[in-house]
Amino acid sequence: MAEEKKTTTKKAPAKKAAAKKPAAEKKAAPKKEAAEAKAPVAEKKAPAKKAAAKKPSGKTITVTQVASPIGRKQYQRATLIGLGLNKIGRTKELEDTPAVRGMIRAVHHLVKIDEAA
Repeated sequence: MAEEKKTTTKKAPAKKAAAKKPAAEKKAAPKKEAAEAKAPVAEKKAPAKKAAAKKPSGKTITVTQVASPIGRKQYQRATLIGLGLNKIGRTKELEDTPAVRGMIRAVHHLVKIDEAA
């Protein structure tokens, strides 16, 4: 009896998987039609994205990691990685923006900053 239950449980997922395939095919067809309808709109928006690209300000900051992130909060470790620092002694030259300044503020006790650039 236990063997019969095992075989029925194995067959049940196979039927559900087979039922999902036609549903996926039905959903795929409207997406193609919607993509074709939206294609001209996407072409109009493409030049606007190129014009909206930010220009570098020319100001840079040199940031050097001087302490280890071991024992620190996870967000501080992630911030160091976001700044391009991962090991003690690594140095990066970053653009001086409010976003970078905010990241440096979060890990100011782990890095050394040189603004003469």
